[in-house]
Amino acid sequence: MSLPQLHILAFAAHPDDVELAACGTLISHIQQGHACGIIDLTRGELGTRGSAEARDAEAAQSSKIIGLAVRDNLDWETVSLRSMKHP
Repeated sequence: MSLPQLHILAFAAHPDDVELAACGTLISHIQQGHACGIIDLTRGELGTRGSAEARDAEAAQSSKIIGLAVRDNLDWETVSLRSMKHP
């Protein structure tokens, strides 16, 4: 993946996490002429509100509305903390 030069690159576990937590900050910087992007780590397939495909579509639409220079998803497997083994 080749990224354009960015001023801010936000990482989040699931699509819509950055929008919920820091969208106003990104929009403010974009309005100041800064290039911003988001990298989602998973597709959020274990979420209870919609499918992974719906989240993909929402992320694409959100990216256009916010004015992101780049948006990508690393498509890591979503896991539950309960399913992880602890020492």
